[in-house]
Amino acid sequence: MKLVVVSAGLSSPSSTRLLADRLTAATLDHVDAEPEVVELRELAAEIAQHFVTGFPPARLAAALDAVAAADGLIAVTPVFAASYSGLFKSFFDLIDKDALTGKPVLLGATGGTARHSLVTEHALRPLFTYLRALVLPTAVYAASEDWGEQGLDRRITRAGTELARFMAPAAPAAAPDVDTAAAIAPRSLTGAITSTDPANGFTIVPFAQRLAALQAE
Repeated sequence: MKLVVVSAGLSSPSSTRLLADRLTAATLDHVDAEPEVVELRELAAEIAQHFVTGFPPARLAAALDAVAAADGLIAVTPVFAASYSGLFKSFFDLIDKDALTGKPVLLGATGGTARHSLVTEHALRPLFTYLRALVLPTAVYAASEDWGEQGLDRRITRAGTELARFMAPAAPAAAPDVDTAAAIAPRSLTGAITSTDPANGFTIVPFAQRLAALQAE
């Protein structure tokens, strides 16, 4: 399997690349895949050239092909003006409209303050949903004060585990027995999901009867 990591950090080293590397390591802890990192700052001139000429230079074409062929994608951007960077958006503007369809994507972003922590939800998630990618539930935002905190470590681990789960081939699911099904989602006598365990016994009072009792008071 192939895991492609797109990092839009502008400096070297950068917190964006650091977050990308940690998300990659968390994913590879749970799935056997070959990682490939695409550093967008090294492709900035080629991206601009592609917009002007309509033809991607060789390095950019290879990066676009790698993203399209990936079994899983990690995409991390620094925050600019409360959104993704222009370089990040420009790269994904060049991706074929069908290249990310159904592909699991783990989103990450870095910024100087926690005030931008929702950038993954109001900017990144809509972009990749538009591209019909399978955007994972957990996105990771890292502010400057987050580094070294356990909360960031937990989010990285959870996000990497999610991506690995969607990348790994699913084993055929066995039909759950009655006890297992009840433990997953207990149901009432009518079949509705309930927090009450039917094994403990309970009486269902019809709504009309309850309503009549209220009217009689």
